Amino acid sequence: MPQITLYLDDATERLMRERAQAAGMPYSRWVAKLIQESHAESWPADLVSSFGAYPDMPLAEPLREADKPDLPRAPW
Repeated sequence: MPQITLYLDDATERLMRERAQAAGMPYSRWVAKLIQESHAESWPADLVSSFGAYPDMPLAEPLREADKPDLPRAPW
């Protein structure tokens, strides 16, 4: 497995250490997970679990039914 050197200012290093410790994982694993999640092709689990949490939120279909066609655009 390749190793890299990462240069961080003190505040960023402190934040990394706090977050990795709170997640219960080594710094390198926490950074790797952060990189992988930034390129994930799916929704985060905490976001998915919030779907439907707002019962008064209107669905897209009724909102789209009220849409009117756009006005003609000005020629350039």
